[in-house]
Parts: sequence; structure tokens; C-alpha cells
Amino acid sequence: MARSRTTYRCRECGRQTPHQLGRCPACGEFNTMETFVAAPPTRAGRPQTNIEAAQASRLADIPAADEERLPIPIGELSRVLGGGLVPGSVTLLGGEPGIGKSTLLTQLAGALSATLGRVLYVSGEESLRQLSMRARRLGLGLNGSQDPLYLLAETQLERILATVDELDPTLLIIDSIQTAHSDAVNSAPGMIGQIRECAGQLQGRAKAGALSVLLVGHVTKEGSIAGPRVLEHIVDTVLYLEGDPFQTFRLLRSVKNRFGATSEVGVFEMSATGLVEVANPSEAFLQERAANAPGSAIAVLMEGTRPLLVELQALTSRSAFSHPRRTPNGLDLNRLLMLCAVLQVRANLPLQEQDVFVNVVGGLRIREPAADLATALALASSIHDQPLPSDMVCIGELGLSGELRSVGQLDARLAEAAQVGFRRAIVPRRRRGGNPPPAGLSLVEVRDLRGAIAAFAASSS
Repeated sequence: MARSRTTYRCRECGRQTPHQLGRCPACGEFNTMETFVAAPPTRAGRPQTNIEAAQASRLADIPAADEERLPIPIGELSRVLGGGLVPGSVTLLGGEPGIGKSTLLTQLAGALSATLGRVLYVSGEESLRQLSMRARRLGLGLNGSQDPLYLLAETQLERILATVDELDPTLLIIDSIQTAHSDAVNSAPGMIGQIRECAGQLQGRAKAGALSVLLVGHVTKEGSIAGPRVLEHIVDTVLYLEGDPFQTFRLLRSVKNRFGATSEVGVFEMSATGLVEVANPSEAFLQERAANAPGSAIAVLMEGTRPLLVELQALTSRSAFSHPRRTPNGLDLNRLLMLCAVLQVRANLPLQEQDVFVNVVGGLRIREPAADLATALALASSIHDQPLPSDMVCIGELGLSGELRSVGQLDARLAEAAQVGFRRAIVPRRRRGGNPPPAGLSLVEVRDLRGAIAAFAASSS
């Protein structure tokens, strides 16, 4: 009789080994190998016979129809999902502890229960009393016995699915997938086998009918969703809720969406009554900006199809150490090191003896190189103690030889800057035949970093 076999798998990358190791040979992480008990194989070594072939369909015979979506009253969330929830889909939401995942899903559950019918919110981390307190703080549960929002504090997957069969909800929320466990797997909750089994059963239940499933996933110290990468492959959509816990703004980002575009972003603001949609993020990020402050520059970023104006602040001070510090907040450290080197070599800025601090206002994280020019000019402004014009934005990618390179969707960036009220923009020199700038916005086209600094100095004089 075949017996179960014990192996060890890395909770970060899913690498399987027959022995316990202190370091994963695949991803190089330490102390990530966890025990995994594999089920005994069935019909081992026996060839399968009398298998009926699956029926394939020609592409031309399959009707082309758009996916029906459940409308979501929360506009920013609907934008990120591509227009609403698809019935039978599985969505994974990740984020740091305390960032607002449970608050957002509670608001979504209340909004959908008022329009679509029964919604089941299952929590494995909080009691019913805690769930009720949050819901009432958000203004939910005011309809008495007519309220179609159901709460359940349970971790056993079989009991959760039995409740789903009894209630037949439109939406099922599991908070979180790491706390759920199935009796089919002999391991503790949160282990690789449990996460895979629970996610697989929930996916099968969603695909079998019109049930939409939302899963909450914990994140590791690196910011990725805990558990094997297969968890992200199982689900249809992967969302991340980001932001600085000490700031009020939250960004909801889509990194995978089988039913819509990826890289879309929704902007929220945390308040006492939950997450509030930010209708105009650019104005919200710039509302506390100090005019004519040295070391401040405005960059125009693209988050999906949405342009955002953000303020970058830079500060330089003479270092007391032999190795000056480079401290970014919201900007990649390697990118800052490269920009400092280019400024020092190509623009002759004396940064070799200066401590450099760069901050992205609002708790945002910049990923695209279109903010290179704004960062460089903010550093030049700080070291010369000369402010940039308050009505100027800076757009461009910086190369190692000091050249400025064009960025994508420049017209959309300029249109957003003109709508907010800016009147000048430093951009890389464009090709002939480009679209004219928006009305009221003048362009200062430059070829390299030296030209950008000279244009900034001339406009400030």
C-alpha cells in the first residue's frame, strides 16, 4: 500500500527538496523551507486505459461575447478591475498589514449587498464582533433584518463551502487565504499545501457557477504575496493596495487581470469612515506644496492610463562622513545612485561630498524613469539653493551620458499638467511633426542635462 511522502518546499518560490535545507537553492532565501506532506500516488506505474478524448471546439464556432460584469459603486475599484467584477472570477488582494485591505473589502461587500443581493464575508482573523464594529463604523448594517450582508468567522474550508451552498451568495470574500485550511491536507494553515488546496477548491467552486470570489493575501517583507507563486497563477486578477501607513493616500494597483488591462491604478484617501475615492489625484498630491521652495520639482507620471502629478523634494547637505549618504523615500536607491553619478560627472555638481535625501510627497513609489529629470533638477535646485518656477513641470528620462530621452504618452502628461494649471514644461527635444502643446502650456525642449539645468537657471532668474 502506498504511503504519503514528506518533502520540503520553499514558501517563497515553491522549490521542492527531499531534505530540510537552511537556504533555498532556487531563490537563495534563508529559513523558507517548510514541511509538505504529499498524498500517496494512485495507480502508480499502471498505464491508464479507456480514456475518453475531450471534445475540442473550433475558434470560429465559439461566439465572441464580452464578459458580463457586476457593477461596482466604488469607481476607483471598478476602474482597476476593468469595469466591474466578472461572475465566476477569483481575485487576490495583497497589501501590508494595516494598509486598509479589510476596510476596502468591507465597503465593497456593503455596496454590492445593497445592489446585487447576498454577500458572504468570511474572516479567519477577526471575531464577528470585530467585523460588526468595522461594518457599523463604515455605515453598514443599518437595514436591520433586511440586510443581505452576512458575516462568518471560520477557517475550515469545508464549513465555509457548506455555508456558501446554503446561502448561495453573489460574492464570497475570504480574509485571508493564509488562515483557511482543508481537512484534505495534513498540514498547518498557511503552509504551501494548504494555500494551494484551498485556493484550488475556491477556484473550482467559482468556475462551476456565477460566484465571484475575493481573497486577501498576506505579503512578505519584500512586498510580494506570501505563499507559492502558483497562488497568483490560480486567480484571475491580482491587486495590490499600496501606500505609506503614515500617509492618508492609498494606491490600488492591478498587476494581473485576465478580463482587462493591467497596470491600472485607483487612488483612495483613508478617513475615519473608510477609504474615500480621490477624484483628482494630481490636485490632491500638490495641495500642500510650498511655492518657491528650493529642492522641489514636479514630475508627471503615468499610472496605467492615468497621468499623475507628484512633487519630488530633494535636500543636499555637506556630509560629515567619508562616504556620503544617499537616502530615497519612494524612489529606487539604485536609480538615485545613478542620477547622482550623472549629475556629478556630466553636470559638474559637487555631490561627492554631499548627503542626498529625496522624498516623493504623498507616500507614492515611483517606478518609471520619466521622473529622472524632475529628480535631477530638484537636486540641482537644492545644491544651488535656487527654487524652480512654481508653474513648471519636468518630464524626461536621463541617460548615462547626460542625454534626455523621450517618454511614452507625452501628450497625455502635458494635457494633465495644463489642466492642473501649470504653464511651462521642460521636456526632451521632440521630433518634427509632433502634436502642439495644450493651450496655455509652453514647452522648453532640451537635448541633455546641461541644457535642462541652464533652462531652469534662466527661467528662475
